[in-house]
Amino acid sequence: MIGRLFATTIFLVLTTYDVQAQSLGIDLSATGSDGATSSRIIQLVVAITVLSVAPGLLIMLTTFTRFTIVLSFLRTGLGLQTSPANLVLISLALFMTFYVMSPTFDKAWQNGISPLLENKITEKEAFAKVAQPFRAFMVANVRPKDLSLFQDLARERFGENTTAYDLETIEMRILVPAFMISELRRGFEIGFLIILPFLVIDMVTAMITMSMGMMMLPPTVLSLPLKILFFVLIDGWNLLVGGLVRSVV
Repeated sequence: MIGRLFATTIFLVLTTYDVQAQSLGIDLSATGSDGATSSRIIQLVVAITVLSVAPGLLIMLTTFTRFTIVLSFLRTGLGLQTSPANLVLISLALFMTFYVMSPTFDKAWQNGISPLLENKITEKEAFAKVAQPFRAFMVANVRPKDLSLFQDLARERFGENTTAYDLETIEMRILVPAFMISELRRGFEIGFLIILPFLVIDMVTAMITMSMGMMMLPPTVLSLPLKILFFVLIDGWNLLVGGLVRSVV
């Protein structure tokens, strides 16, 4: 269900760009000596495949993972189990991801997808041109330590003798998992900083209730409205979303 929601949302958002519908049209009746019909059919298959794996690509190649982790930590810190709902947090993280990744998407479209639809380049060339902006983005945000880990694993598992990699041509099987664990680490780091003040409020509330002899009163009954009030007074959503988007290189 969530995967279908992701694919639908991605399609709706992408259609809001300045890409006219006729540029995406696929005329299967077109024929010619250059194999235009076969090319169009291949493009159609590729488009359907990309939409089907869009949720996985969204998690692997963008900052969506970092944003969802941080928002989950925020909800846990506030002590709210179901509010905001998962759909709200995922939708917010999705649009934050589009704000961050918009330049990368634009470069991939202009350099790879658009020329492919106009039959100016081949599918192989288009794949390389589409992958390059994402490669540059991940290289700028990956930790060298994580990259070294998967370089070592590649040598051990695949028998590669190279000890150094050109960051412009590094293989995706090394860069993508390194980028993912880098995003996981950053998400947990930011989540810890977010949850810490809420933990302090819980501790202070628990000490006050204990000192007043209210043993039967759960501290969360008092700390929950205090944490919500604190988060609202500091304009937490504005600070959090702005800080997360600006934290990406």
